[in-house]
Amino acid sequence: MVPLKYNIRNLRARSVSTLMSVFGIGIVIAVMLSMMALNNGVQKATTTSGSKDAMMVLREGAQAEVSSWVTKEAYRIIRELPGVRKDSKGQPLLSPEIVIAFKIPKKDDPKGSNVIVRGVTQNAFAMRPNVRLIQGRMFRPGLNEVIVARRVRDRFVNTNVGDTFKFGPQLWNVVGVFDAHGTAFDSEIWADVDYLGQARKRDAYSSLVLHPVDRAAFESIKAAIKNDNRLKLAVKSEYQYYSEQTTGLLGIVILVFIVTAFMIFAAILATMNTMFTAVSSRKRELATMRAIGYKRRTILLAMMIESAFVAFLGGVAGVLLALPVNFISTGTVNWQTFSEVAFNFDVDRHVAMLGILLAVVSGVFGGLLPAISAARMPIAQALREI
Repeated sequence: MVPLKYNIRNLRARSVSTLMSVFGIGIVIAVMLSMMALNNGVQKATTTSGSKDAMMVLREGAQAEVSSWVTKEAYRIIRELPGVRKDSKGQPLLSPEIVIAFKIPKKDDPKGSNVIVRGVTQNAFAMRPNVRLIQGRMFRPGLNEVIVARRVRDRFVNTNVGDTFKFGPQLWNVVGVFDAHGTAFDSEIWADVDYLGQARKRDAYSSLVLHPVDRAAFESIKAAIKNDNRLKLAVKSEYQYYSEQTTGLLGIVILVFIVTAFMIFAAILATMNTMFTAVSSRKRELATMRAIGYKRRTILLAMMIESAFVAFLGGVAGVLLALPVNFISTGTVNWQTFSEVAFNFDVDRHVAMLGILLAVVSGVFGGLLPAISAARMPIAQALREI
């Protein structure tokens, strides 16, 4: 075996070109990681919104709450089903909700964008403990008061506490700001469900969210709703519902896949160029190693290790270069709901490890041809060319 210190000494001897190669690969990996972080942020903002223990009731065939319809009679029937968890006051933990899209101006776009306005009761907070008020106060029932998510306040005009905005014939007063810890609710405005229904002339709810006592109760309630021909409703876990909403973000997934493929190809070419240059400048060394008894496969392995190590350093550099994107907050349109989803770019541990792994794989493939060229180099010819 060729001692690893041989590879290390060669890299140190070519320190400038090695650093340039590491930096070049690092930039490529950083761009790739930024796209992965975009997709990761969107996925987390959506899939982490729902609980596996909570149930969502929607109209049969509805793909999103904005297109769902649950009558108040159905709400009263489901409210009385056995197996629904009760709160400290003995009331069912069930939240009837209305979901409507409002188009309001953005700070960087006067034409505005759709924002989900969710009509809720006080039970909505008991159902979603990750949502907490951070500024102002809660809206009062029966009034045109709303609370807005922190990210909505940061991105849309007239959404600070004390502001008023208009949608349709109604004026809406902002009385509070809440934080939903990076979930889809960070892209919403909440109002009183009864007032919102009256204002928008909705005589039914969009969905019901409830907590069953246990898993057996989950299945029992689901079967009871499915088998009641009066209801014509579908039941799924809240987690399943929000996971399915990612289909409206398929364009981002495709974009990330395309960019990742191009960046991997670029990393392979960068590593290949580096290793061909290294082989060209070290013909005498490699020929001498062959002459003193090192086998071709040993030379091949040594060059592959060197290539993979350079790519590994490039991957680590790429992660470091990509970390600042974690401070970027932006939004995109979910075509399931036709509304904006706010999210943060997220270079987490899994994204970072995947980036380094892809860098090493790129280094292995990028170093393969130069390594084969070095291993197959005729000894006499290599020594004559120097």
